[in-house]
Amino acid sequence: MKDSNQPKIVKRLDFTTDSGVGHRARIGLLVLESDQTMETEFRQLTDLPGVAVYHARLANDVTVTPETLAKMENEIPIAASKLPDYMGLKSIGYGCTSASTIIGEDRVSDIIGEHHPGIPATNPLTAAKAALRAMGVKRLGLLTPYSPEVTDAMQRKFADAGIEIAIVGSFYEESDLVVGKIDPESILSAAISIGKSSDCDGVFISCTSLRAAGIIDQAERKLGKPVTASNHALAWHLLRLAGIDDHLENAGQLFKCPLPYSS
Repeated sequence: MKDSNQPKIVKRLDFTTDSGVGHRARIGLLVLESDQTMETEFRQLTDLPGVAVYHARLANDVTVTPETLAKMENEIPIAASKLPDYMGLKSIGYGCTSASTIIGEDRVSDIIGEHHPGIPATNPLTAAKAALRAMGVKRLGLLTPYSPEVTDAMQRKFADAGIEIAIVGSFYEESDLVVGKIDPESILSAAISIGKSSDCDGVFISCTSLRAAGIIDQAERKLGKPVTASNHALAWHLLRLAGIDDHLENAGQLFKCPLPYSS
């Protein structure tokens, strides 16, 4: 009588390999542990053949102040080290607009470059500047969720890049947990309120936690002006830096634009 508990001989099976997921471009993304929005919006904004996004999360404080944002400088290298070189990443993004403002865009890129030399790195502030140049925006309507102190610092960064801040508005909310729950209808209404001013020729909605990607196309149709947002601009910039020039339908004007010169 055969023993039914006796292990069966394992048959070795043949297989073939291909280039795997993301054969056109693999993109790395450093996401804040408190961010509720970025990964969902990136799935929508990078839904292109042969493109894959790989995430690493980094520690942060849910209260957004210049002091808590500055502390993330020590967390970026830890998260960057979690993206392995053997993935063959084509571009890497750090997902915090306000911390990029406080820490400094160049410093953020340098930290990522220490772990991933030769791979283009960006962040939402750098991406926004490139996006606004690509769409020809020179007089900006700025919408943020931040305290005036953080918003003021961001205004100076745009001004330093030659982008005039014509009008600015904020939700005055310091908790990232609350910001992630601001509904898209409120964001759309605020973007239209800011953008309808004749003083500005485009709108940037700052913060990766704001659910803004889904209202870009509608806001542009209402205003007749270019509109972008943190996740929206960052996804576009990462795709273009990775050599992906595809157009994405219903994602606004930006996703029909190439990189501007020197970006």
